[in-house]
Amino acid sequence: MATGQGNGQSRKLKYVGTRAPRPDGVDKVTGRAKFGADLSMPNMIIGKVLRSPHAHARIKSIDTSKAEALAGVKAVITSAAFRKQSTELLPAGEMQVNYHDVARNVMANDKVLYDGHAVAAVAATTSAIADEALALIEVDYEVLPHVIDVVDAMKDGAPILHEDMFTDGVDPKPTKASNVAKRLEIAVGDVEAGFGQADVVVEREFNTKPVHQGYIEPHACIASVSEDGQSELWCTTQGHYVVRAHCSRLLGMDISKIRVTSSEIGGGFGGKTVVYLEPVALALSARAAQPVKMAMTREEVFRASGPTSGANMVIKVGAKKDGTITAGQALLHYQAGAFAGSPVQPGAMCAFAPYDLENVQVTGYDVVTNRPKVAAYRAPGAPISEYAVEAVIDEIADKIGMDPIDLRLKNAAKEGTRAAYGPKFGPVGLVETLEATRDHDHYKAPLGKNQGRGVASGFWFNIGGETCVTINVNEDGTVNVLSGTPDIGGSRASLAMMVADELGIELDKVRPIIADTASLGFTFLTGGSRATFSNGLAAVEAATNAKTEMRGRAAKYWEIPIEAVEWEDGHVKPAGSNAGDFDPLSLADLAKLANKTGGPIAGHAQINAQGAAPSFGTHLVDVEVDPETGHVEILRYTVAQDAGKAIHPGYVEGQFQGGAVQGIGWALNEEYVYGDDGKLQNTGFLDYRIPVASDVPMIDTIIVEVSNPTHPYGVRGIGETPIIPPMAAISNAVSHALDIRFSDLPMSPPKVLAAIEASNGAGDD
Repeated sequence: MATGQGNGQSRKLKYVGTRAPRPDGVDKVTGRAKFGADLSMPNMIIGKVLRSPHAHARIKSIDTSKAEALAGVKAVITSAAFRKQSTELLPAGEMQVNYHDVARNVMANDKVLYDGHAVAAVAATTSAIADEALALIEVDYEVLPHVIDVVDAMKDGAPILHEDMFTDGVDPKPTKASNVAKRLEIAVGDVEAGFGQADVVVEREFNTKPVHQGYIEPHACIASVSEDGQSELWCTTQGHYVVRAHCSRLLGMDISKIRVTSSEIGGGFGGKTVVYLEPVALALSARAAQPVKMAMTREEVFRASGPTSGANMVIKVGAKKDGTITAGQALLHYQAGAFAGSPVQPGAMCAFAPYDLENVQVTGYDVVTNRPKVAAYRAPGAPISEYAVEAVIDEIADKIGMDPIDLRLKNAAKEGTRAAYGPKFGPVGLVETLEATRDHDHYKAPLGKNQGRGVASGFWFNIGGETCVTINVNEDGTVNVLSGTPDIGGSRASLAMMVADELGIELDKVRPIIADTASLGFTFLTGGSRATFSNGLAAVEAATNAKTEMRGRAAKYWEIPIEAVEWEDGHVKPAGSNAGDFDPLSLADLAKLANKTGGPIAGHAQINAQGAAPSFGTHLVDVEVDPETGHVEILRYTVAQDAGKAIHPGYVEGQFQGGAVQGIGWALNEEYVYGDDGKLQNTGFLDYRIPVASDVPMIDTIIVEVSNPTHPYGVRGIGETPIIPPMAAISNAVSHALDIRFSDLPMSPPKVLAAIEASNGAGDD
């Protein structure tokens, strides 16, 4: 039986920490589960989007008259359907949003800024008619020069995407427009003095390419707007309350008139935290007075939804011969895509966070290019910067002849370490993950010819945020648990397990439900590794409220004060012999008495969850490189990560393994490939190659549990961290296999083979 240790308390738990059956399992394996494109409605029509064939062009005119006249076409819209937005940042939950940019990304206004940018949309009675209508829309473009690469975009004379963009974070603020949206800096200590103390200094330039989240389910939704403005929206999303907020703002609709239901989600990983089709479908439905269904093709997903950034970085690290790191410096240039907002800030925050350093300087730039606006991708920004830093850390270990884990242990962040970006860490488990990796038999296993081993660590800060949970006690003693947090990785299972243990009832008596936006108060989106942490806090509060209510019902039934009633193991009972001689009542007994003691029983919680603790992890990988082809094979992989408390160990292991697999793809194959014309060339999974089963070995997992004292079950979020170390670990392994340092991702066979041939012909890389 598991033991809970959050808040410094120890108690026996029946379900938390076990591998209970998942509540959504039967529906998923039988095909009953409904995903974004699975819903149909009476009188439904089909919506489709016309997209730009140019990377950068001014829209001189759009003529939709022929499309509107086509039989079967019910609505046609352009950017005029959306309300004019100011550039002022406005709140949407935890986020500050530039709705001026959001509106222009949903549908281009005066210019198109990337290949695939939406310019118009139609709704028609059939898909074929909608396609025909799109072909009838006449757009007169003035094609403009474009820029794809982040370094090129920063050069003098580069094509300017936004004539009103002047770099923030520079004093004095520039008066000349550029593609640099923002400059930021994080600094502590004196890096130059730190480098002066170093016996070895390594400085390298790194490049990564934009990569897509690779979710199997494309974006899809169905919208129905009635004649009185009441709206229903069903969509695949990580945050239906945020979708509601965005659509309300873009369309000028009252929030109360938009009811959003989140479907099951076929993958998101951060890429479904934004809106693309949803406001378009609502606008079309309002025009047609019929439900409108929309779904992206795979090509549209790649051309028009957000990947994560690519980046150019320069990393410099100094260390003494004994392994003490004396200084760390990073220069980060992140691609934002067509609109400002790359994850350069979290990248800067996380770059050196695994280490207890006195001297750190990180400078970051947010740079726009003629690519799709980036979206979050699992620990947005952190995998990029930490890849580069961890590669340099590994090279330093080689140069001073120190074991790479020992070097990390010597400098590891621990309780009391103050991160360069500000906070002082509480109890954290980086040291434990490093020690677990060092002591694993994987680290001691022999290697063969052309094989190498790499290690890397990673950090993510985690978040909490606004969260609502309601527990309704049913008349038969079962409970429904309503949460506003979409389940993208097992949160319904963990929620049900925590509620079952809190109430002291059987798990099969708890049914977790993701409520629509009309059923609960605002709940922030599922991201930042917040779901289990914040849901747990809210669930415990809601359960506590329900137990207090039931104690009150028992007190009324027994005619004693509520203070004389206590809750224990799913029952109410007198607190002592002087309170009276009454038999304990179970939750089911109290449910049967509800109509006699005050009516329905429920517990509610609406919180802004605080106290999210950071997560650290360490990855270990063995590779074999084919010197004839440059192909890199992953031989063995081990993930060690601090979970705080693994509510459902199976789900935790799945998160560890999933992050590793995505990182393998990022390291070895995945990248957006653009032609000289600015058009994306690999718009499907045939040419954009994500890992398949044959590309990866079984991935070993080590769950480290250093309890988060701010959570009743010790939870710290775990979904983000697993994608951070893989790129560096694999790069380090390939470098050790070949004795060639790589600094560009992906390490695809042509790149690796070219490096091998150059090394054979000209010495070092």
